[in-house]
Amino acid sequence: MDAGDSAGMPPVEALQSVFSLHETRRDGDRILYYGESLVPEQMLVREVWPSFRQAGYEIQVATTPSGREDVIVARPVTNGTEGIPWKNLGLFLATVVSTMVVGALAWYHIPFAEIRAEPLSVLRAWPFTAAVLGVLTTHELGHYALSRYHGVDVSLPYLIPFFVPFGTLGAIIQMRGQMPDRRALFDIGVAGPLAGLVATVVVTAIGLSLPPMTVPESVIRGSGQVIVFNNPPLLNLIATVLGQPTNYADPTVTVHPVIIGGWVGMFFTVLNLLPVGQLDGGHIVRAMLGEAQERLAAFVPVALFGLAAYLHYVLGYSFNESVGLWVFWGFLAIFIAYRGPANPVDDSPIGPARMAVGVLTFALGALCFLLVPIEVMTL
Repeated sequence: MDAGDSAGMPPVEALQSVFSLHETRRDGDRILYYGESLVPEQMLVREVWPSFRQAGYEIQVATTPSGREDVIVARPVTNGTEGIPWKNLGLFLATVVSTMVVGALAWYHIPFAEIRAEPLSVLRAWPFTAAVLGVLTTHELGHYALSRYHGVDVSLPYLIPFFVPFGTLGAIIQMRGQMPDRRALFDIGVAGPLAGLVATVVVTAIGLSLPPMTVPESVIRGSGQVIVFNNPPLLNLIATVLGQPTNYADPTVTVHPVIIGGWVGMFFTVLNLLPVGQLDGGHIVRAMLGEAQERLAAFVPVALFGLAAYLHYVLGYSFNESVGLWVFWGFLAIFIAYRGPANPVDDSPIGPARMAVGVLTFALGALCFLLVPIEVMTL
């Protein structure tokens, strides 16, 4: 059964006090109401949305190209995934391949000539792929599960294949439905980082418990410089609890690549918790502080550019180390901030329990933060 079959007729009477209706049209499964709004747009949505949502419809407010009429667009709520999600599956398989190839080359040190002669040799990197994708997918599934719980229309996760150093740029989900209230916005926003952090701790613990890897001497002899991924505080804390080392004096010995999955989880947690736009941190802070989130978001790019300047001009780090990373995210934060976080229909406060969970989430995120996550060192 599709969404159009399960939706009842929209309650047109809900429009009477806030919208002067001139004409009604159908466009496929959508219903378009043309007329004139009698109240500001946000108030119109707040008044009309609950009745339409109960009948199985989402609404959006727009204007005609001439600007002479307002339009309320009602479309049936999508319940679940319709058909086979080919795009999601295709991106998942592509990301499995990209992470496995990158893992084999960069982290398991399998020569390209060997992979070209025997392509199945990349399968030796499956633990790296499982660790990285396990952390990223768990994060997004946290968002997905709470979106479904609150009845918000959302896509399945889209994994993004890429090149070095991890074979992926992460994963995203697409929010298609309106956010009913700040409580739902908070729950959906916070579910990803918390679920991802649980997976991160598990993956890191497994990686620390696995035997170290031997780096071929040919790799060491052929490398004048290497990229070092420094340990976040949370990784060191887990290693201390387990009594396991995170580095070795012998340059031919290194930690198991599965630990990189934990590093990726911690790194992406920090970035996702930046309190801007559609990032998790933007949603969480919007739910916690309301519209005051926009003022906080304006300081984020400034802080990131300031951090980059401090690393370069005071500590002497080069641009291709963490300086460029923070500059990139400073510009990205400016771009993301323009769109802003989701605006809930009901803007009532979330309550002290959720506020405490929000503070805890950012505190856990702080354990994943590093001033210099990436560093270039000479052998």
